[in-house]
Amino acid sequence: MPACPTCASVQTVKNGRIHTGKQRFKCRECGRQFVEDPANPPIEQSTRDLIDKLLLERLSLAAIVRVTGVSERWLQSYVNQKYYLTPKQVEVPQKNPGRLTMQLDEMWSFVGNKRCKQWIWLAMDAESRAIVGVYVGDRSCRSAKRLWQSLPPVYRQCAVCYTDFWDAYAQVLPSKRHRAVGKDSGKTNYIERFNNTLRQRVGRLVRKTLSFSKKLANHIGAIWYFIHHYNASLQD
Repeated sequence: MPACPTCASVQTVKNGRIHTGKQRFKCRECGRQFVEDPANPPIEQSTRDLIDKLLLERLSLAAIVRVTGVSERWLQSYVNQKYYLTPKQVEVPQKNPGRLTMQLDEMWSFVGNKRCKQWIWLAMDAESRAIVGVYVGDRSCRSAKRLWQSLPPVYRQCAVCYTDFWDAYAQVLPSKRHRAVGKDSGKTNYIERFNNTLRQRVGRLVRKTLSFSKKLANHIGAIWYFIHHYNASLQD
């Protein structure tokens, strides 16, 4: 009997046949079911780890297929699942109430075609540079409100907010803690620099690209996936 590909045990038995008629085996030690010389062998964990890293770089899925040798169909399924499971809320260290400063901005993107605009609303802690609020939607007051609601409570209670002069901010942010400023003030430099980083690292956000998002859920998932990585890198 063939050895188990998982635990290398030779305590295996025949266990019926797969849909193509090929003999299936089962390992008595670990319970793994397998066939000899499968036409589509399982993707190794090392390859999956490499793909996870490549998704954080400015590469299309087609480029990742060329680099790793996996099939386009498998990669798309893997990416769909990964982005679906990516948490859609910020994960940042807890802050004590006190003087906090945020920089807020919104960045243009699209899904499917340029008529389907999706604005990426971001809030950054000016001291730690961590992204503390995210929302993807239109450029309306409603989206500004959703960004505000995405913030941890301590930021909504204490933070002074620096933004550009887009009207939606003035309608949502507390007037006593809202500061609308121009780019020459330098008060929004950090968040504007992060916008550039996001475009450089997430291929689907490049302004002239063939690897744009075709599905809104994946568009949002890719943005959150990078933001979680970025925030985690600040704590290393």
